[in-house]
Amino acid sequence: MTDSRQKVLIAGGSSGMGLALARRCLDDGAQVTIVGRDAERLARACEQLGRPGRLRALAADISREEQVASLFERAGALDHIACTAADIQGAYALLPDLDMAAAQRAVASKVFGPLYLARHGAARLAPGGSLTFTSGIAAYRPQPRGAVVAAINAALEGLVRALAVELAPLRVNAVSPGWVDTPIWTHVAGDRKDEALQSMARRLPAGRVGRAGDIADAIAFLMANTFTTGTVLHVEGGHRLA
Repeated sequence: MTDSRQKVLIAGGSSGMGLALARRCLDDGAQVTIVGRDAERLARACEQLGRPGRLRALAADISREEQVASLFERAGALDHIACTAADIQGAYALLPDLDMAAAQRAVASKVFGPLYLARHGAARLAPGGSLTFTSGIAAYRPQPRGAVVAAINAALEGLVRALAVELAPLRVNAVSPGWVDTPIWTHVAGDRKDEALQSMARRLPAGRVGRAGDIADAIAFLMANTFTTGTVLHVEGGHRLA
């Protein structure tokens, strides 16, 4: 996918799918910048990745435009931007119980965050560069308690198609994961995480839930394939069929 001449910035790179993507890009020889809100989590991620010289970490909250603008001043020239960041804690609830502040944080992280990354990052991308965002199965198979996340993912996919037209010839795509075993599930299901994931695995045609590396592979494909833009790549084990 990449070589030592490629520079990749990953928002959400301190854990889960973003961390897996960082590892994949480093293995491919890229220079990688991981971005997250928490400096301690970024430091732990760097330790997990072995602290190679081609890795750096920058703290920023992508839901705050001024921090995104500052981020790209520090990041310099890039070839690819990927975003797996999501602040959805508290956003899964039935309507009577929905915490609107949590809903607004989720929208800020998964809709405005990508918008800010595109607004301030596109000019930093080299010709042939790409932006890749992360939507999700909730846009297609919503469940009770999931109205906010379903709306967010659908909005993000609309944004991807519009940006692919506006920012061409830069490429803009999204990966739409299904249920993936990452730390975010602790916020979604709490103590029922393992039970919920096992139940879904039995339903899926693929016979298992996703792994962070599955999504990293999909994002790597979208970075590398120069004839793919405005596309949502579904990586969900057949969930839309189940």
